[in-house]
Amino acid sequence: MEIVVTGRHTQIKQRFRDVVDSKMNRVTAIAPDAQRAQIVVTFEGNPRQADTAKKVEITVIAGRTVVRAEASSTDEYSALDLALDKLTLRLRRTRDRRKDHRRGYTNPQPVDLGVVEPVEEPAVEEEPSNSPADAVSADLGPGESVEVQVGDTPIVIRRKLHIAEPMTIDEALYEMELIGHDFFLFVNKDTNRPSVVYHRHGWSYGVFEIDTPENVQ
Repeated sequence: MEIVVTGRHTQIKQRFRDVVDSKMNRVTAIAPDAQRAQIVVTFEGNPRQADTAKKVEITVIAGRTVVRAEASSTDEYSALDLALDKLTLRLRRTRDRRKDHRRGYTNPQPVDLGVVEPVEEPAVEEEPSNSPADAVSADLGPGESVEVQVGDTPIVIRRKLHIAEPMTIDEALYEMELIGHDFFLFVNKDTNRPSVVYHRHGWSYGVFEIDTPENVQ
């Protein structure tokens, strides 16, 4: 498995790279088909956030499956351990889910909340050139991303173009669990509408679908 370690606002020491190489055996033990692991270490310079000064994000690619986990701590070593714990748990769920499907197990059906009706927005004045609208208006190619700071504020908007095949609701729920998010944006294979699945409570999920008024009969 290829292992890539990069740092944001921090230098990556060789000792940390060696620790990563040794501990990633936990990943290959559960997912022997893993091809690539991307580890990103981010340093938060705000002294008020000393307890979470180092954040470690781990993304593992195994075929068409992407599993992701992240954690923050006082140093990169403990953050790595926490992120690995989350990652291995999700990898086990992935492995168990494959076994369940071979046995004919069906996931609980999510709660479909129907189509979200468009809401009319009040007219607003033109934003300056560093507005959120301008920040995400640039054309992007597949896989490209851009980050823009909004004016003098600490707000940073990151936009990325992701190309994905349409999928079913069940497949979207599966992908959401793998990356550890509370929601997942996808194109519904059955309706061809942009849709979002999200956690509600327990094992209950919701589904939002977006469409324009002229397409809704």
